[in-house]
Amino acid sequence: MTLDLLGVWERGLTSPGPARALALHRTARPETGPAELLDAPVGEREADLYALRRALFGDRMEVLAECANCGEVLEFDLDAAALSQRPERAAEPLRVAEDGWEVEFRAPTAGDLSASAGRDDLVARCTLDARHDGRPVPAGELPDHIQRRMAEVAERAGGSGDVTLRVACPGCATTTPLRLDIAAYLWAELDFWARDLLLDVHVLAGAYGWSEAEILALSPLRRRYYLELCADA
Repeated sequence: MTLDLLGVWERGLTSPGPARALALHRTARPETGPAELLDAPVGEREADLYALRRALFGDRMEVLAECANCGEVLEFDLDAAALSQRPERAAEPLRVAEDGWEVEFRAPTAGDLSASAGRDDLVARCTLDARHDGRPVPAGELPDHIQRRMAEVAERAGGSGDVTLRVACPGCATTTPLRLDIAAYLWAELDFWARDLLLDVHVLAGAYGWSEAEILALSPLRRRYYLELCADA
């Protein structure tokens, strides 16, 4: 597993964010092919990534943010277990009817996120039919308030995967909205873990002349003990 994770990390160093997210999702669901992963609703993918985070680093997630009003650093914990339950797939199509607008759409998939050039493009990809006062309207002409309603409906249906926190600042009492991107969060943790592990390999290889494979074959406890011996020498 360690070598597999190092491989994911190494390939991710030269990959854009969507490709990293897909690689992490493939790690969470190794039995699933790339096409099926891209067709998975975003809510399912996010739940899978939280489950992977639990398996690799535990339930407790430390989150740092900055107050939008006074700039104070906000620090709090999240429970990955509470976010790792896969939502049921939403019945489609989803619908919004408001102010003369009638829109049918589907929940975004991981592939939609990878291929879209921004919010408007994502909305266009997911819109099945849009009408205003009965007249067909291109998806690109949907007003902002309708797009926001579509996002709210998708979120309630469990298909958007959006985790938006509202954090109260203890200094000025201002509430700051914070959207948690689990793919970016997990990648940052994997990057730190991999670099720390390779530093251990460097130290032990220099001290004992062992190969990378030999060092990685050691249990984390034994590896840490040898590192302590190196520090005491």
